[in-house]
Amino acid sequence: MLVESLLRWLLGAALIAAALAAALHALMTKREPRSAMGWIVVSLAFPALGPALYFLFGINRIHTRARKLQAPPAAPGNGAAVSSDAHGVEQGQIQEAFSQQARISQAVAAAPLLQGNAVEILHNGDAAFPAMLEAIERARERIYLSSYIFESNRTGRQFIDALAAASRRGVDVRVLVDGVGEYYTWPQPSRLLRLAGVPHARFLPPRLWPPTIYINLRNHRKILCVDGQTAFTGGMNIGDRHLVERDDGRVGVIDMHFRLDGPVAHQIESVFLDDWRFATGSDDSNPPARFKPAGNALCRTVIDGPNEDIDKLPMILVGAIAAAQRRVHVMTPYFLPPAEMLGALQAAALRGVDVTIVLPGTNNLPFVHWATRNLLLELLRWGVRIYYRPGPFAHTKLFVVDDHYAQIGSANLDTRSLRLNFELVTEIYDAGMANALSTHIEAIRGTSREVTVEEIENRRTLEHFRDALCWLFSPYL
Repeated sequence: MLVESLLRWLLGAALIAAALAAALHALMTKREPRSAMGWIVVSLAFPALGPALYFLFGINRIHTRARKLQAPPAAPGNGAAVSSDAHGVEQGQIQEAFSQQARISQAVAAAPLLQGNAVEILHNGDAAFPAMLEAIERARERIYLSSYIFESNRTGRQFIDALAAASRRGVDVRVLVDGVGEYYTWPQPSRLLRLAGVPHARFLPPRLWPPTIYINLRNHRKILCVDGQTAFTGGMNIGDRHLVERDDGRVGVIDMHFRLDGPVAHQIESVFLDDWRFATGSDDSNPPARFKPAGNALCRTVIDGPNEDIDKLPMILVGAIAAAQRRVHVMTPYFLPPAEMLGALQAAALRGVDVTIVLPGTNNLPFVHWATRNLLLELLRWGVRIYYRPGPFAHTKLFVVDDHYAQIGSANLDTRSLRLNFELVTEIYDAGMANALSTHIEAIRGTSREVTVEEIENRRTLEHFRDALCWLFSPYL
């Protein structure tokens, strides 16, 4: 009896100590008061469960020792004009309309702005996957591929076959799959890659022992780099789900991907290699850059994640919104932005800027959709225009400011992307591309339903309660 009482006392003391430790860690490390308070309450109110949940999902900071993105040196005779000044290009190359945003991004991202790039829009997997497979088949030196979800269906196996063939002909092939994202499909892509002899690694895979403490931190980047000259990035994972024209009659997911040729491809390649080093422990140096100028777009890679790069992307987005003169056009599947971004959007609308946000009318994550509806009134009242596009579900992520600036990449405008995931976006300073993307958004807006103040104000009580409850948990969605 005495031993049993002692064991109960020790167990209780251990639970209290764990709850206090978790609460103290949340207090000292969380940047958002609401998030800190939520974890403190959960840890103290449920000492048997709260600390375990915090251990698995609440510790949102790791150190990757990521290397600073450098401007690739111009190889002799290739005609590339990348200078060594603060922006990576001669000051005369930066138009006045670009200069303010370029200065903001340079200060935050600490990566050079590179000239000589070409950008091509690829609609859905129907256009993106054939272009990516063709680039893999033409590769002569190296292929680096990273995907959050790598499905093992027909499309995924086409990529695995192409990668295996490239490896057999002597190309340096490396594939990085997210340790949680790969569980979206069966069999797991890592198993198929191993059977095919394709070198690969898993990013922060979950494990029981030693237990994974970073299960909530995922590599959401979508990267394909070929020979240091061509890169593909955007919002698309690899799999049949992104095929709109399908033989099985199922409805695909609408998305947009991009092909980039030029020096920015080497910059994106550096991001992959940093992730590869983190996942494998290797210390391979970046291959030398031997790019050729391919177009007139100025581009810069921006990375964001729960490491040394945390909050870079929100700062750049807020800076771009604050600098907008004519328009801010946003298209995103998930919209739960931080308070400072909401304030910047409101202020831009009050200045007379056309602030348009296009969201999917039907969402694959309904609780995110409901949480978003609870904050729309804050924007609608101050002149921000919000539209629900008709189905099928659109996973497209676009951000366009005025006639010269655009962002493309993997990041959504929600807490998960901006605070928890490792993300990659590419800035494009190019009037032609900015106008092409704005024209696309305006075309979608023309077929979409505009959300009104009355619609949100007149929600039924149960709907309002549902939306507010989901919004309360928005830091964790």
